Amino acid sequence: MLKKRYEAVIFDLDGTLLNTLEDLQASVNYALKCHNMPERSLEEIRCFVGNGIEKLIERAVVENVDDSVKKDVLAAFKEHYAIHCNDKTGLYLGISDLLAKLKEQGFQMAIVSNKLQAGVDALYDRYFKEYLSVAIGAREGIRKKPAPDTVYEALRILNVPKEQAVYVGDSEVDIATAANAGMKCITVAWGFRTRKEQEKAGAELFVEKPEEIITCLYF
Repeated sequence: MLKKRYEAVIFDLDGTLLNTLEDLQASVNYALKCHNMPERSLEEIRCFVGNGIEKLIERAVVENVDDSVKKDVLAAFKEHYAIHCNDKTGLYLGISDLLAKLKEQGFQMAIVSNKLQAGVDALYDRYFKEYLSVAIGAREGIRKKPAPDTVYEALRILNVPKEQAVYVGDSEVDIATAANAGMKCITVAWGFRTRKEQEKAGAELFVEKPEEIITCLYF
């Protein structure tokens, strides 16, 4: 007979629950065009994401750009993305069923993302509010992933010790975050990183489909 092992699941957002890549690309390229810089391909954006939008823009702009220009590009990105963050974004196949089953089975859940809190809030309202109540994004006063701070904040709100929670993500940032938080990491195969990139970052437990996550939560 199966016995519950974990009480809570902490999810990354982009590349784990939602495919946000095309909308991120569109907003990055809008900001770059506004400043007469060359656009970036979807593959380039895939490689640039994971550490928050400041790093995304820093990687996307041309070399040797003044910090003031980077700030202007970032501002243009934020303005565009606030309006267009959900144009092509959607849940990965099987995610809604997974979240419904986890809720039904009594698991607590939270989202922890390096996306700006306003963006997290908009996507939370659209996709996740029926399943979970904690969605933490980048904001002042708390370090972004791979620091464990946002994960610990989610666990504090859920009132669950880290030993009773598991982290689910797709990138090297997520793998490092779980390690820094002292938590088991489930690495998903459908996100923004290749298996080779994930293995290089130290991933050990992989799932090919969302429903496989459930079996990792029981023993």
